Amino acid sequence: MKRTTLSLFAGAAALTAVTGFAAVSAPDDTGADTAGPAAVLPVERTSLLCPAPSNSDLAETSYTSFTPVTKGADEKGTAALEAATAESEDEKEDNTGEEKEGKEGKEDKGEKPGGKADKPVVQPEEPGTPAAGKASGADTPALIGTAEGSHAPGWTVQQTTEVAAGTGRGLLGLNCTAPDTEFWFPGASTAAGRTDYVHLTNPDDSAAVVDIELYGKDGALKSTVGEGITVPPNSSESLLLSTLSDEEQTDVTVHVGVRSGRLGAAVQALDDKTGGDWLTAAADPAGELVLPGIPKDATAVRLVLFTPGGSDADLKVRLASPSGTITPAGHETVHVKAGMTTGVDLGEVTRGEAGSLVLTPTSGSVPVVAAVRVVRGEGGEQESAFIPASDPVGARATAADNRAKSTTLSITAPEQAAKVKVTASAGTEGGTTASKTFTIKGGTTQNVEAPVPAGLEGAYALTVETVSGGPAYASRTLTGEDDDVASFTVQTLPDDRGMVPVPKAEEDLSVLQQ
Repeated sequence: MKRTTLSLFAGAAALTAVTGFAAVSAPDDTGADTAGPAAVLPVERTSLLCPAPSNSDLAETSYTSFTPVTKGADEKGTAALEAATAESEDEKEDNTGEEKEGKEGKEDKGEKPGGKADKPVVQPEEPGTPAAGKASGADTPALIGTAEGSHAPGWTVQQTTEVAAGTGRGLLGLNCTAPDTEFWFPGASTAAGRTDYVHLTNPDDSAAVVDIELYGKDGALKSTVGEGITVPPNSSESLLLSTLSDEEQTDVTVHVGVRSGRLGAAVQALDDKTGGDWLTAAADPAGELVLPGIPKDATAVRLVLFTPGGSDADLKVRLASPSGTITPAGHETVHVKAGMTTGVDLGEVTRGEAGSLVLTPTSGSVPVVAAVRVVRGEGGEQESAFIPASDPVGARATAADNRAKSTTLSITAPEQAAKVKVTASAGTEGGTTASKTFTIKGGTTQNVEAPVPAGLEGAYALTVETVSGGPAYASRTLTGEDDDVASFTVQTLPDDRGMVPVPKAEEDLSVLQQ
C-alpha cells in the first residue's frame, strides 16, 4: 500500500458516504502547485437496496433501472441486482455436502445450489438506456444492487407494485435507497386500521445491529424489543410496528439508528380504507424544510412533524402555489414539542392547483423532520401516499418508471427563480430521448409539461438538472392505469450524488492503492 497524506484520505473518505466511491488521481510530477479548489468527480461505485415489495399474493411489481450518461465517468462498468437471501449455517452445510448431480439439477433450473435464482429480475442496461423487469406474488425478495464504473453515477432503480385488493391495495412505489446509518420516518402509525412495517436490508457480509425508536404525541412509546435488533448479512427483515409497542397512536415517528454496519430502511404503510404506499426516509433534521409536489386533486393532507432535539420548534407553514406563496387559512404556524410527534390536518390545502409545503422557523432555528400523508379520491375510492421533506434536486436527480399518460412532474423554487433542464430517456422497449428547459419563478410550484420520448414504447426515466438559480425541489406522481381508481404514488427527486467534490492533494503523493 502506497502512502498518502491526511488531506487525500479526507477527500477519499468523503466519497464513501453511502452512495459510492470516486476516483482520486495522483498529482502530476511537474512540481506545479496542485493545491486549490476541489475537483468534482463521478462516483465509481453505488449501492442500492430495494425492500421486499409486498406480502400480497395479488402483488404485481415492476422494476425500472436507469443510469444517466455522466461526463467524465469510466467508459466501462457493470450493475446488478440480486436477491437478499442469506443462507443459514445449516443451509451452507447442506449445500457444501450436496452431490454434483444435485447441483447440476438446480443449475439446469436457473438456480444456484444455494437456492438463489441465477436470472435477475431486471438486468441494467448501458448508461442512457432504461431497463425493466417484473415479479409477481408475495414471495418476491428484497434486492441488493451494486453498480460500478460508468453505471454508478446517478444509478436509480424504481420499484412499483400494484395490489388489486385487500389491506394496502393500490399503487406502492419507491426509489430503492442507498445504505446509511440513520433514518427518520414521520408519518407512520400504530392506530387500528393501519398495518405498518419497517423494512431493513443489510447489503454487507457482516451482520448489522440496529435500534428502532417510536415517538408519539406524548413522546417515546414504551418498547422492550426495539433495541439491538440483528439483521443478518446480505438479508432483509421486516418488523410490524405494533409488535414493537402496544400503544395505538395515529401519528408516529420512527427512528432507525444503526449501531454497527449499515442498512437500507423504508416503512410500508398499509391502511384498511385508503390503501397503502411506501413512506421513505425524510430529509435530515433541519430548521427549514420543503415537501414538494402535493397532487392538485388531494382531498386530504396531513402534515406530521417531529423534532429530535431538546427544544420546541415553531414553524411558519406556507404553500408554494403556481401563482406564489400563500399561507393556509387557520394553519399559519405549527408548534412542535421537543421529542413529540405533531400531526396537523390541512384538508384540501392545494384546492385544485399544484402545491408544495414550505416550513420555516418563526424565530430561532430548531431541527425538524416532516412528511405529509396525502389522500386522493372520495368514499370507497380513496387512496393514500406519502411525501417526506426532501433535499433539493442539486446538480441532477432522476425518477425512473414513467408512463406517458400517468406521470406528473412537479418542480418548486421556494426562494429564488430556478432554471431546470428535464430530459426524458428512451423507453425500455423503444423511443428516442427528448429534453425541455423550464424556468420556475421564485416562491412557486409548477406541474411542468415534461418531455415524452418520441416513438415511446415501455417505461422511461426523467432526469432533472439545475441549470441556474434555485435551489429547486421536485417530485414525480405516478397514477394507476384505471381512471376510475385514485391509486397513486409520489417519489421526491433529491440530488443523485453521482458527482462528489474531491480536495486536491497538497503534496506530490501517489494515490492509495490496494
